[in-house]
Amino acid sequence: MIFTKDRAVTPATCDWTTRMTSTLTMTTQTIQLAELGPDSPLPAVQALLEPPYVVGEGIPEEIAAGARWGKVKNIYPYPMQEEYSRATSATEVAAVVLENGHVKATFLPQLGGRLWSLEDKASGKELLHTQDRVQFANLALRNAWFAGGIEFNIGTRGHSPTTCAPLHTAVVRTPEGQEVLRMWEFDRLREVVFQIDAWLPADSKVVLVAVRIQNPNAETVPMYWWTNAAVPQSPQTRVLAPAKLAYATNYDGSMTRVDPTDVRGVDATWPENNKTQAADFFFDIAPEERRWEVAADDAGDGLALVSSPQLRGRKLFVWGETVGGHRWQEWLSPSEGEDAEPRRYAEIQSGLAQTQFEHVPMPAGASWQWVEAYGNAALDPALAAGPWDVAVAHGARRVEELVSEQAVAGALADAGRWADLPPSEFLLAGNGWGALEAERRRDAQAGWVDGAGTPFGPETLTAEQAPWLELLRAKGEAGDQPFAGAESFVRGLDWEELLAAGCKTSAEAAFHHAVMVHARVSETAEELAAVAGLYRKALEGEFEGGEPLRESSRALARRGLGLALIAAGDIAGGLDDAAAACALDRGSRALLVEAATNAVDHGRPSMVLELVAQAPAELASLGRIQFLVARAHADLGDTAAAAAILKAGVEVPDIREGVNSITELWLRVCPGEDVPAEYQFSMN
Repeated sequence: MIFTKDRAVTPATCDWTTRMTSTLTMTTQTIQLAELGPDSPLPAVQALLEPPYVVGEGIPEEIAAGARWGKVKNIYPYPMQEEYSRATSATEVAAVVLENGHVKATFLPQLGGRLWSLEDKASGKELLHTQDRVQFANLALRNAWFAGGIEFNIGTRGHSPTTCAPLHTAVVRTPEGQEVLRMWEFDRLREVVFQIDAWLPADSKVVLVAVRIQNPNAETVPMYWWTNAAVPQSPQTRVLAPAKLAYATNYDGSMTRVDPTDVRGVDATWPENNKTQAADFFFDIAPEERRWEVAADDAGDGLALVSSPQLRGRKLFVWGETVGGHRWQEWLSPSEGEDAEPRRYAEIQSGLAQTQFEHVPMPAGASWQWVEAYGNAALDPALAAGPWDVAVAHGARRVEELVSEQAVAGALADAGRWADLPPSEFLLAGNGWGALEAERRRDAQAGWVDGAGTPFGPETLTAEQAPWLELLRAKGEAGDQPFAGAESFVRGLDWEELLAAGCKTSAEAAFHHAVMVHARVSETAEELAAVAGLYRKALEGEFEGGEPLRESSRALARRGLGLALIAAGDIAGGLDDAAAACALDRGSRALLVEAATNAVDHGRPSMVLELVAQAPAELASLGRIQFLVARAHADLGDTAAAAAILKAGVEVPDIREGVNSITELWLRVCPGEDVPAEYQFSMN
């Protein structure tokens, strides 16, 4: 990590600094931060948990086709982030502040580049829902997510794999004298490079953010981008966008076309009116309209989310005014003190497609770029609260005054000229996977991006990438140097070929080859049988190198074999292998949680109790494990034991968004008793 504290970054020339009043400062911010914990050691070969996609009549074929195409099987090779707790402590995190006389914007590059705070100086208001506490919860593709600020999401439907990870961060000094904050990373899911350039001209009332995605691959890839802004919600908050209709979706995956001002008899553009459930509203904006959305408070102040035309979609998300909706907001943004008022928020979002169900095709070798602008819409509150057509027309005028269409086009042109300028000063290192990918592509003589503006230097390589770099450099010598294994995982046919070449000499190569094939193939009976065979070869085969699997790899191979058998319908055999994996590594939280979950989900509750009895006390006492034990007792008919666990209090830090399992268990084992509020996470 390269980090400079409390230093304003400005050009060296006195003439520029005397004329300009915009600064870029690298500093720190103290946040009550939950401990994220280590990445899961389990390769994420299991399917994503998603609702069905588009259901219902009257949905345009363009949306339906985009929803059918491009879905990923799993999040591999990213590891899950699921070992966090609810405990927080005061923690200094890196922060980059852009500030002028109108706006102060604070970015957190260690946490996905999140724009954490946007202060409008004229009104003295914070335009974003933000807080002094980061509480992780299970809402993202890799599990861990936190509420607040403006988040940048790439890859596939959901909160991005990089949302709780550091980005490479630097300052770029342009020939015009503008200081630009640049953050970039290699997305391992789609194998593309994205960069986020943020700058604040001296007299600007908006922060400008340019996003560029580069596809260096020789084939079209499905692409997804949504910018997600959390905004304060009060009874007077209203959300405006230039559209008469919207596509509304529910948590069952259904979608209908609605008038957003008349949804089940209420005007849903006032988030507080959505009483019965959480919901998404994707505004159907005509091609000729500007792309903007505003969330205004009772004084007319609030975030304007404006972009160049490339970002087609606009969305309003509401949690719903239910016990579960309020519980989720309290879970993500806890109130400070017993008498504190709950802090409500909604989300306004902008994306590449009409809805978040869709992926859009990004051609081979393509480079896409767009600009967004964030600032205070400063609406007339009376007009903003008026009839929809009047409010929208007024919003359009104020947005044009805030940042004209011409100004956005000019910013996009500037961003295009600056996109490949090399960093002037490095501030923070992301991860080393981009550097490894650059090495792999050079070795394969495959296409790669111009790395001048987004360098992935060898100095960013770490112990995670070291075994793979060694394998790449030892190509052709695998017979003499058996693959020694790795704690991390990679994807791609090049890697598979290298591992397959070493399968005769190395059990570790055979294991990693099995994992890669497991992550890649569909779950037909034939393919699952082949995957099971690959795991068995790694576990039982004879290798010229003579070294058996390491204990950690042996446990993971038994786990992978178990998953393949379960998916193929051999539940008993798969659960036996899951139990064997736990026995090989009794200290693994990830193995225990997964095995116990599979056991109770597949009708073997007694196995849960056996696994927990053999586990260390610190694992057996975890909230997630105690909940699974309660489920097992209930399934075995001992409702009293299950009720006792729930009544004693169970906190499951990684309860999944949309899952209502604790409430359901309570209703089973405590009939006639009110469900405690802390157990109610229902989305409707």
